[in-house]
Amino acid sequence: MDMDNNKQLTDEEMIDQAFQELLNDYLATRHRKRVEIITKAFNFANQAHKGIKRQSGEPYIMHPIAVAKIVCNEIGLGSTSICSALLHDVVEDTDYTVEDIENIFGPKIAQIVSGLTKISGGIFGAHASAQAENFKKLLLTMSDDIRVILIKIADRLHNMRTLGSLLPNKQYKIAGETLYIYAPLANRLGLNKIKTELENLSFKYEHPEIYTEIQGKLKATEAHRDEVFKNFTAPIRAQLDKMGLKYEIIARIKSIYSIWNKMQTKSIPFEEIYDLLAVRIIFTPKNQEEELNECFNIYVSISKIYRPHPDRLRDWVSHPKANGYQALHVTLMANNGQWIEVQIRSDRMNEVAEQGFAAHWKYKEGGGSEDEGELDKWLKTIKEILEDPQPDAMDFLDTIKLNLFASEIFVFTPKGEIKTMPQNATALDFAFSIHTYLGSHCIGAKVNHKLVPISHKLESGDQVEILTSRSQKVQPSWENFATTAKAKAKITTILRREQHNAQKEGEQTLLEFLKNEDVRPDPANIDKLIKSHNSLSKEEFLVNIGVKKIVLGEADRNLLHEKSGTSWKKYLKFSFGAGKEQKEESEEKQQAEKIDKKKILKLTEDTIQKNYKIAACCKPIPGDDVLGFIDDNNEIIIHKRQCPVANKLKSSFGNRIIAAEWETHKTLSFPVIIYINGIDCVGLLNKVTQVVSQQLNVNIQKLSVEAKDGIFEGKVQLEVHDVEDVRIICDNLRKIKNVKEVKRIEE
Repeated sequence: MDMDNNKQLTDEEMIDQAFQELLNDYLATRHRKRVEIITKAFNFANQAHKGIKRQSGEPYIMHPIAVAKIVCNEIGLGSTSICSALLHDVVEDTDYTVEDIENIFGPKIAQIVSGLTKISGGIFGAHASAQAENFKKLLLTMSDDIRVILIKIADRLHNMRTLGSLLPNKQYKIAGETLYIYAPLANRLGLNKIKTELENLSFKYEHPEIYTEIQGKLKATEAHRDEVFKNFTAPIRAQLDKMGLKYEIIARIKSIYSIWNKMQTKSIPFEEIYDLLAVRIIFTPKNQEEELNECFNIYVSISKIYRPHPDRLRDWVSHPKANGYQALHVTLMANNGQWIEVQIRSDRMNEVAEQGFAAHWKYKEGGGSEDEGELDKWLKTIKEILEDPQPDAMDFLDTIKLNLFASEIFVFTPKGEIKTMPQNATALDFAFSIHTYLGSHCIGAKVNHKLVPISHKLESGDQVEILTSRSQKVQPSWENFATTAKAKAKITTILRREQHNAQKEGEQTLLEFLKNEDVRPDPANIDKLIKSHNSLSKEEFLVNIGVKKIVLGEADRNLLHEKSGTSWKKYLKFSFGAGKEQKEESEEKQQAEKIDKKKILKLTEDTIQKNYKIAACCKPIPGDDVLGFIDDNNEIIIHKRQCPVANKLKSSFGNRIIAAEWETHKTLSFPVIIYINGIDCVGLLNKVTQVVSQQLNVNIQKLSVEAKDGIFEGKVQLEVHDVEDVRIICDNLRKIKNVKEVKRIEE
């Protein structure tokens, strides 16, 4: 028992220490010192999450504290955002509601927490499927307050930093989603440092071996780079000192993910990447007005030391990028014959580049309160950018422009799933989009917890709960409230069916009435009744009887007996053209074979031939980093982890991704295509075929070669066992004189 108390104590000490660090970080910023409300938010969240552990085993509250630290230190936001970060999981994971948060912390924090709660269910809920595109669009349409997105990015950054405690299939899903959604989003909002870290962490979990390999090569070349940096910057420092500038010069090393990306896109080995090192000059201007001129003064003076590249001056100072980035980039020729990029920035520009727009307001008159008017201006700037994209600025939305989905809205179910609805959709449309029963028994809805009628028009970001009653029936007036084709069609079908049932019931009632009155059910008698009730048709007359709009009584009795001398002889059953009842279509649910997604698939000779399919898009072979994807037919398709198709699948159908690894023993053969180019000379092709067929004993299945203007280019299709075979073949082919490039390609 004592040990348990002791453990509890250490947990509490750890929590208090982490919170104290957060407060100290906050007090070191230029924000108003609103310690009280932050402490209140921490105490509230700590109480709400008490006793809950994360998968890593630490107390849950450590996660909100870590997110709040990122929000404070790495994005530079103030107390409102720090409180929202501390509270961001309370509504989703505990019994507290958004109303509770609003009562205690006010509407602003409640609005941000509400936005974060909606988002988390949206794409990360257990049933989330093809939601990645919706999610990106949603973020842009619903963020009245951009802080929702910024805190969500901070949340994702902390999750990525602690991803090691999850199962591999979860790691791939989250890493894939991060590369596909969050890193571009961080880039879009100017959070350069966070974007780079998100990319690197995703890459580390998706391709651990390649990551470690590149990391090793960077370490091995570090001393040489330091030497180059020292020699290159020495004369620059002397010059800047002479100009009397206050500055620092730092080395910027290309990130592991960027290096790998370049190796992939340019098909070059690590050794051929020449822009690993860039130099950053960060200066403090004498005054704000001189900032721009000083950038160019520095450029002019360092261009006298080293020769600048004529086509590589990038002036982001006079024309900032859409995400607020400002700097002057110039590429200079170092004494060792290497081009080195130099980025010239003021300290203000540097902060904006690292922290994005959030850094802007710090430099305004009156200094730093996030909670005053300055933030609103900043939010407005961002909204304008998002609403009026420049062609290159919107690359992360693929080719989708905002105005293309202005006709859609994104609505949440109570569980936080996203539903796409047409603009102008009503609560009734939403009810029918989920289920016919819900639509036909709908009596109203709660939109963002407020009661509204079924005709209420929905807006993007609304959370909608449909209220039903068993006694509610579809009304003809509903046809005016429905805007979607689905809802209209369902309402029409139900009304028709109900009319048909009412008609049958009316017919039955009429027959019984006539029988009781001993009157024959002939057309003349029935017409008489129809005319007296002003009904337009037999159908309408019978429906009105069926729904009790017309009750046959004394007046009808008198009318029938006026001239009717004939008595009832025989009861004839008749029908007024009623059709067969429509059968409800029943949906068959196939029970998918259970696959244990938590286990790592072992790809052996046997399973590859029987159970799994190799993806045609990327054709992985043993040794490639791979994953499994369960398709709609419940078959497992094996993709390369970096395959673009797999990347989309990771984001859209993350819960169908399975970790996989090879366990083959060089018995199966797989086709690969090797690309080769070089300087054309006599006998080159002969040497290539000799190396492949004779030295390595590999069968060439297909060979296509083209020589043009002295350059030789060819593709060789071979059967290999694994990646190791490919490496040996490529290494041997590279040894042939005049061969300049050898690489494995998809097609």
